[in-house]
Amino acid sequence: MPAAVLFDVFGTLVDWRGSVAAALKDIGAQAGIEADWFGLTDAWRGRYRPAMDAVRRGERPFAILDELHRTAILDLLPAYGAQALAPNADELVDIWHRLNPWPDSAAGLRQLNRTHITAPLSNGNVALLVDLARHADLTFDTIFGADISGHYKPDPETYLTACRLLNQPPHNVMLAAAHNDDLAAARALGLQTAFISRPHEYGPRDHRADPAADWDIVCTSVIELAGLVGR
Repeated sequence: MPAAVLFDVFGTLVDWRGSVAAALKDIGAQAGIEADWFGLTDAWRGRYRPAMDAVRRGERPFAILDELHRTAILDLLPAYGAQALAPNADELVDIWHRLNPWPDSAAGLRQLNRTHITAPLSNGNVALLVDLARHADLTFDTIFGADISGHYKPDPETYLTACRLLNQPPHNVMLAAAHNDDLAAARALGLQTAFISRPHEYGPRDHRADPAADWDIVCTSVIELAGLVGR
């Protein structure tokens, strides 16, 4: 079993879609704006990977996720009739700092912390992840944000930097994630893998909530994962 368990965060530990849509709706209501808030949330998240890929390909300098989120939301607001929220850009970006956890996340991490080193391994920046952990009561031993390695997943540097800083070889480290592509990148570098199914991450259940390979562990909650790796 691993000495350390690293976690993807957005979708794996927290409900980004429900949290962002609800916060956008509240901010919009205060400004007297009605819009398709779930549509805007999905579009905002849809800019996530292309923006990071541009950094990964060297088409733009490294920028933290807060900056990528800011660029994306300012570009999207007019299409959703919410241009009036542009002056609230700081408040909008801050939504990602206070996402709500899945019901099992906090309790599962507390259980896992008794026996294992835990940390997020996320494309979020460190300041974002610290705020998020405090808001969602997620207890970690340390934080690995993309700004530590200067790379975004699935670049190998993201996974290997965390292993190096923990003084652990990759085979002693497990990545837990709800996303098959993240786990595939980790496995290719020798990390152990745990798939946590989150059928409501994208709203209606779809195939992304199903494991696409024979991951070392397949489970439905952090509590279940803690029981399996604690044996």
